[in-house]
Amino acid sequence: MIAKKKSTRSTWIDPDDAPELTDEDFARGVWTIGEKVVSREEALKALNKVTRGRPAGTATKSSTTVRFDNDVLDAFKASGKGWQSRMNAALRDWLKEHRP
Repeated sequence: MIAKKKSTRSTWIDPDDAPELTDEDFARGVWTIGEKVVSREEALKALNKVTRGRPAGTATKSSTTVRFDNDVLDAFKASGKGWQSRMNAALRDWLKEHRP
């Protein structure tokens, strides 16, 4: 008959027992941004610059809803990526000729 082996007790380590990190600990550390080794000051400066989400706009454009004829819209879309910028440029050219 096979006797049961005694279970091995794992030793539990309380995370609250870990020593508190000091400024000296951080000074000894190696600071990196990606693969590049940088100074602590550079790393902290980069951390302060990190933002989430879409970058703030330049406030030079406004979002609006405009209805165009399908053939006009299709022609601009067929020109490929950046069609909205090209449409904006075409309207700007029209304004140069027709603005009072």
